[in-house]
Amino acid sequence: MREDTTREADTDAAEGQPPKRVRADVRRNTDALLTAAAEVFLTSGVDAPVRQITAKAGVGAGTLYRHFPQRSDLIAAVFRHEVDACADAAPALAAEYGPAEALTRWLQRFALFFATKRGLSAALHSGDSTYDSLPSYFEQRFMPALTMLIDAAAESGEIRSDVDPEDLLIATRNLAVPAGEDDNGHTRRMITLLVDGLRYQAR
Repeated sequence: MREDTTREADTDAAEGQPPKRVRADVRRNTDALLTAAAEVFLTSGVDAPVRQITAKAGVGAGTLYRHFPQRSDLIAAVFRHEVDACADAAPALAAEYGPAEALTRWLQRFALFFATKRGLSAALHSGDSTYDSLPSYFEQRFMPALTMLIDAAAESGEIRSDVDPEDLLIATRNLAVPAGEDDNGHTRRMITLLVDGLRYQAR
């Protein structure tokens, strides 16, 4: 059975051919694996047995290894998948809420992302070349999302106009409490307080 993967699509593009469309069932399997792996990594760590991931995803081990031959491939893909989900939440929040509220909610989402990825830190700093591109991917996806929200809030007059996106990301990351240790909502309250501080000297 032929399988159209992202790798094949990239090869076609490099050869000047139109990229192949990824089959719906392949996409579903990939998404199921990434979602399941993220949940398993959170509770059992990145060295959790493959069968634990495939059982949660509802696929066989062969499907996992076709997509992700090495565990590092899966870990990197989970990281990118979660980064994409967090970054893509920015325009959705901007469409639903006012500028400052959208900014606050996205920062809370980012803090949760960071808190739940602490378990991946050892793997990501292991020296495996599979992870070399992840820091730049992080910046490429998160910085535009946050900049868009900051600019909208500043243009509306809800926050000051000199907020640096990188400073705000670092501040939010530092406020993030590890997953499972924030039962009383400390991080959420601190981020709300942080955004309230951005209102100082707003026009």
